[in-house]
Amino acid sequence: MDRLRQIDPADWDPRLQDAIHPEERTPLENGLMRYFAHRPELALGLMSFSGSLKRHRRLDPRLVELVRLRIAFHNQCRSCMAIRYQDAVAAGVTEDLVCSLERPLEAPDLTPAERVAVRFGDLFASNHLAIDDAMFAELHEHFDDGEIMELALFSALCVGVGRLGAVLHMVEELPTTFQDAPIAPGALAPWGNDSIVVR
Repeated sequence: MDRLRQIDPADWDPRLQDAIHPEERTPLENGLMRYFAHRPELALGLMSFSGSLKRHRRLDPRLVELVRLRIAFHNQCRSCMAIRYQDAVAAGVTEDLVCSLERPLEAPDLTPAERVAVRFGDLFASNHLAIDDAMFAELHEHFDDGEIMELALFSALCVGVGRLGAVLHMVEELPTTFQDAPIAPGALAPWGNDSIVVR
């Protein structure tokens, strides 16, 4: 049962249709926008923010995807955990690499920059007040101020929208595991389950 009514893309505000071209996307790729379409002005603002993060990204797509997936685990957003973005796959994100996120501090296939970025995302999602001066010193070993700000803004987007995704529980287009598992903290993970590549 939908917690909110999904709006068919054919019924979206024309501004949303023009911005997204939902007819060129799968239902999963239209994702939460089917709910956001209830408030097109707000949806357009969120799209502008998230689109800007992607268009003007300086961080490596592989690193960004690893951070996103680790945050998705804390959020328990099922669609967030199930999907893999094409640009990240092209940049080297494999399911073996995703499995390393179960224990990222021990993972030999993560670069030092990826490891500290994933740890930052981990803390941002689970214990943000533990992000201290020492954490920023570690980040500065690998990133400049602009890249750290980008990582922080991206983490904020993932935590907020990911938790919204978890609350709305959009699972219809996901692999069966993500549809059927109980809703509980840590019930599912992005590693060790089927995934779907999206644009």
